[in-house]
Amino acid sequence: MHKFVTLALAALLGSAAGAATVAAQQYPTKPVKIVVPYPPGGATDIVVRLYAPGVGEALGQPVIVENKAGAGTNLAGETVARSTPDGYTLYVASFASHSINRWLYKKMPYNPAKDLVGVAMISRSPMFLCVKPGSPFKTAGEIVAYGKANPGKLTYGSTGNGSPNHISGALLAHLGKFDAVHVPYKGSAELQADLLAGQIDYGFDGAVIAHHRSGRLKCIATGSAAPWQTDPEFPPVGKDVKDFDVSAYFGITAPAGTPADVLEKLNAAFLKVARTSELAEKLKVTSAVPFPTTVKETQEFLGKELVRWEAIVKASGASVD
Repeated sequence: MHKFVTLALAALLGSAAGAATVAAQQYPTKPVKIVVPYPPGGATDIVVRLYAPGVGEALGQPVIVENKAGAGTNLAGETVARSTPDGYTLYVASFASHSINRWLYKKMPYNPAKDLVGVAMISRSPMFLCVKPGSPFKTAGEIVAYGKANPGKLTYGSTGNGSPNHISGALLAHLGKFDAVHVPYKGSAELQADLLAGQIDYGFDGAVIAHHRSGRLKCIATGSAAPWQTDPEFPPVGKDVKDFDVSAYFGITAPAGTPADVLEKLNAAFLKVARTSELAEKLKVTSAVPFPTTVKETQEFLGKELVRWEAIVKASGASVD
């Protein structure tokens, strides 16, 4: 009797494994959904929607973009992490969700490093160091020098406590070895308005290049380690502040447990779009550039970024209950 049960169980497990293999081979047989953890119209949403049609064409199924904002990206992240790992529900990984939140939040509803798995990186974009027109600061080095000579007098803005903008400003003060006062806002519009009005001294933001070109704000550097591809006229902050290297990124992830061949099919579709000249041209509007990677490269990149930012976030003193 025991032998019969064992054989029956083995047969059942073998049948289930076989069914999963067949399902993965046939994938996809229905629309694929990408969940964006921000409202429509933002940089993340724009980039994903530029990819969606081409990825859908490569997969032979429609790709639907769903916006699910809230809890600093954690709401959307947890939703996808808890979904069925079949490749039909994907999540947009970002600097906030995969590099910062793990160290920022005292309690995370999910673990992005364990509950989600990398599929493909899709873009990178710079964080511009900005000041108001007419500001005495023309370089990152001048901000650092003033900060050292005048402890606690400099103020910098961000789009919220623990946001990439906040961490970028905190990193500048940390590496430059000076104290500055952080002023959090509810979004880029408020940050840019007070920067323009001179209520704060400087700030980092990614969605400001159009305002720089119109003269509304003045960008003096980029956070990237080298001059940015689409805007090479701006020197890197690292020229004046050793080891400063910050750029925003977007990638695609899936629930942990998603079959490896499904991940590869998805990756191939995103790579096909990433390598087109049409995408590169469209991304220039936001100063973003394609970031094509394999599944392995994606997972290695996200893993390294998570480790790299632990000390930086903790040094900033930022935390969210």
